[in-house]
Amino acid sequence: MSETSASQSESTRPPARSGNFRFSVAQFLAALILLLVVAPSLDDLKDGDAIDGLLVTLVLIFGVLAVGSRRRTLILAVVLVLPAAMGKWVNLFRPELLSPVFHHVSAVVFIGFLEFQLLRFIFRAPRVNSEVLCAGISGYLLLGLLWMFAYALVSEMVPGSFAFNIGTSSTGPLERFNAYYFSFITLSTVGYGDITPYSHPARALATAEAMTGTLYMAVLISRLVALYSSQTPESPERKD
Repeated sequence: MSETSASQSESTRPPARSGNFRFSVAQFLAALILLLVVAPSLDDLKDGDAIDGLLVTLVLIFGVLAVGSRRRTLILAVVLVLPAAMGKWVNLFRPELLSPVFHHVSAVVFIGFLEFQLLRFIFRAPRVNSEVLCAGISGYLLLGLLWMFAYALVSEMVPGSFAFNIGTSSTGPLERFNAYYFSFITLSTVGYGDITPYSHPARALATAEAMTGTLYMAVLISRLVALYSSQTPESPERKD
């Protein structure tokens, strides 16, 4: 009798949810994909900096909504996102007022917070559904975004941290699309060699990102398989 009641309570348990409103994780994933799709063409546009600022701000806002299902988490997310968003726009229009380092540090802190909340949601989910899958993909893309800001930070603080090996070898700051490109190439462990980390901090970050990307996929797949395997064939969750 107790086993029957337990199984009934599990079947009536509300589905895994995250975010401030329905499907917010999916919308956050859409914002991330939009940023990564548009980013390559921004360097050739006159207002590319402003468009990049809008897209980054959009990602940050949807990130808050994606993890802000609880009041305390929502408040903390808002507190952390404000410096990152404000720093981005101050650097665009009044760069003399604020160092880019402030924006990069605040962005790394906020994105790290988002990553933690998404992983927490995935590992606490009772079943596999569309929100869990969107959270898993978003978490992977967030890793690339997190290290992108970290590389930009190192490039600002340690000049000559990256060497560009196209044509004549030279060093310079890792900015905008080059930062996106290098981060996701490193995350996927492709490594074309056209941009090379030169300083010790840059090499340490690249090593950590490559290992994190590989481990993330391994852990995520094992978790999703475990969740799916735990669903009985006759349960409503398995049918969905």
